[in-house]
Amino acid sequence: MFVGRTSFHLLTAFLTGYDQHAIRHGGHGLAGWHAWLIARRGRECSHAWPGQVLHIAFPDGWDNISDLPPEDEKRAIKVLFQLLDDFAAEREATQGAQASD
Repeated sequence: MFVGRTSFHLLTAFLTGYDQHAIRHGGHGLAGWHAWLIARRGRECSHAWPGQVLHIAFPDGWDNISDLPPEDEKRAIKVLFQLLDDFAAEREATQGAQASD
């Protein structure tokens, strides 16, 4: 995926657009993603899903959500892709199990 530069915020904006497009056209998009992140983290807060990802990537917090240092950008993006992979794998496994029932 190409978002122009290494940016957690550009990536989350792209994924939000993907999600909305998928829903508009009858797809699943990221349905269940926010709840899955909360369960994965083990606690709720008022952040939308990008904030949940940052909580997982930086359990001790971060200074400025809109201006992450380059090394934090890289970590946040790496964790985001790991979480997306895990979420997709669990969703596929659940859908496969439901289809065989």
